[in-house]
Amino acid sequence: RVALPPNPPPLFAMGQGSSTPAPATSGGAQLGKFSGKKICCSCPNTKKARDECIPEKGEEACMDLIEAHKMCLRAEGFTVK
Repeated sequence: RVALPPNPPPLFAMGQGSSTPAPATSGGAQLGKFSGKKICCSCPNTKKARDECIPEKGEEACMDLIEAHKMCLRAEGFTVK
């Protein structure tokens, strides 16, 4: 067993603590300038097509889908290489 310190800090039920919630973008999550969505939730159609193509045909054969997804992300306001 682990011994507790003589005066452990009080435990709070969820929502009863004195801290304030962190902003939605903390932790490095970038939001699209135009859509307000996270990058993982933006452009689901081009993302799906790209993600299905690469394992089946390889990256070289899917460059048009990869570029289409990048263009979509840029249109959402993300900076993509």
